[in-house]
Amino acid sequence: MVHWLQHETGGLLLLCAASIAVLLFLIIKVKLEPFIALLVSGLALALAAGLSVEEIVGTALSSKESVLEKGFGGLLGHIAPIVGLGTILGAILERSGGADVLTRRLLGVAGERGAPLAMGLAGLIFGIPVFFDVGIFVLAPLVYITARRGGRSLVLYALPLLAGLSMTHAFLPPHPGPVAAAGLLEVPLGWLIVFGLICGIPAFLVSGVAWGAWIGKRVYVEVPEEYVTAETEKEKHEAPEDDEVAQDKDEEEREPSLALVGLIIAIPLVLILLATFGTVWWKDSPALPTLTFLGNPVVALTIAVLLAMYLLGVRRGVPAAELSELATRSLRPIGMILLVIGGGAFFGAVVSATGVGKALATTLSDAGLPVIVLAYLIACGLRLAQGSATVAIVTTGGIVAPLVKAHDYSDPHVALIAIAISAGSIIASHVNDGGFWIISRYFNMSVRDTLKTWTVLETILSVVGFATAALLSTFI
Repeated sequence: MVHWLQHETGGLLLLCAASIAVLLFLIIKVKLEPFIALLVSGLALALAAGLSVEEIVGTALSSKESVLEKGFGGLLGHIAPIVGLGTILGAILERSGGADVLTRRLLGVAGERGAPLAMGLAGLIFGIPVFFDVGIFVLAPLVYITARRGGRSLVLYALPLLAGLSMTHAFLPPHPGPVAAAGLLEVPLGWLIVFGLICGIPAFLVSGVAWGAWIGKRVYVEVPEEYVTAETEKEKHEAPEDDEVAQDKDEEEREPSLALVGLIIAIPLVLILLATFGTVWWKDSPALPTLTFLGNPVVALTIAVLLAMYLLGVRRGVPAAELSELATRSLRPIGMILLVIGGGAFFGAVVSATGVGKALATTLSDAGLPVIVLAYLIACGLRLAQGSATVAIVTTGGIVAPLVKAHDYSDPHVALIAIAISAGSIIASHVNDGGFWIISRYFNMSVRDTLKTWTVLETILSVVGFATAALLSTFI
C-alpha cells in the first residue's frame, strides 16, 4: 500500500488530492492562516510521499538545498521586490491625488451618459499600480458623487469601476497574483502584460460595461446621505478666498497633470515590454543589454518609483521624511501576502519533488485534457472553496508548473496558462471572500444584491478572460 501511494500514478494523485483537502479543511474549518495551512499541508504531502527529512528541510548544518528553503526562496526572490515597489508606486500616486485627476478628466470627456464607462476606465488605469481594495477606498467617493449627480443607481457606476480594478488585479503585473503565476511557471512578465491586456480588456467590457449597464437598470441602490463626502459639501458652502492666499494654496497643493500620472504608470510597463520583445526583434543589437537591464521588472519599477517620488513628491513640496513614512506604511499590509505566496511556492515544490506533477502529466496526456483547461478548473475549485484568489493562484501554479515543464510550450503559451489560472482565481466571489464584504459595505448593497451584481460580474470576468486565453492558445 505504501509503495503504491508513493510510486504509482494513482497513489500519487490520491496523495495530492488528500493534501489539497487538508489545505481546504485547515483554511475553511480550522480558520488557520493560509500561510500556515500551506506549510502544514505541504509538509504532510512531502512526508506521506516518502521524501527524506534531509530533502524536505535539510540538515542541522545546512538547508540551502532543501525543498522548504528552495521552494520559498526561489519565488520570493523573484516577486518580493516587484510587489514591494509596485505597492510604493501605488501609494505615491494615491497620495498625490492622481486618481482624482484621472477620474475627473475622464468624466469631463465622457459626459453624463458616458459616466459609467469613465468610471470603468478610471478603475482600469488606476488599478494597474494600486491594490484592488485600495482602489475602492480611493475611488468610491467619486462614484458616490457621480451617482448622486446622475440620479441613477449606484450599481450603474460602481460595477464598471470594480470590473476595471478586478481585471488589472487579476491579470496584470505588478499585482501579487499574476507575478506569482509568472514566477511559478517561469514566464517573462512582458508576455503576461501583453496577454493580460488582450484577454482582460474584452472581459472588462463584457462584465463591467455590458453587464454593469444591464443590471444597473434593474438593481436600484441609492447613495445614502452619510456617503456624501466632505468634498461635495465644500463645493456647496466654501467661501471664496483671498486671491493671493488661494494662489499660494494652489501652488502648494496643486494636483499633478493627467499626462504626468499616465507617464509614471506607463514607464515600467513600456520598459518591461521593450526588454521582452527586444530578445525577439533585436537579438544582435548592441542596445539589447541596455534594454534588458532597464526592462528588468525590478529596475523598471525602481525607475518609476524614483520618478514618482521626485515628480509627485519632492517637486510638489512633500518632505522626504513624509515620503519615507508613506513607503513604510504602504509596505506593512503585504507581509502576509508574501508569506502566503511563499507557502504556495513551497507546496508547489513538494508537488514537483514527490513526482505528483509527473503523474498528473501522464494522466492528462492519456485523457487528452489540455493543461490550460485543467489549470482553470483547479483554480476555480480552490477559489470557490476557500475564497482567496492568491491562495488559488499559488496552489494551482504549484500543481500545474511540472505539467508545463513537461511540455515544450512557448513563452506566449505559458503566459496564456498563467492567465487561465488568474481567471479561475476570481470566479464567483461570494461570502467566503473578503472582497465581497468590502463591496457590499462600500456600495450600500445587501448580500442578495451583491450576489446578483458583483458575484455575477466576477464570474463573467473569469469566464470571458479564460475563454479568450483558451482560444488564443489553440493558435500559439
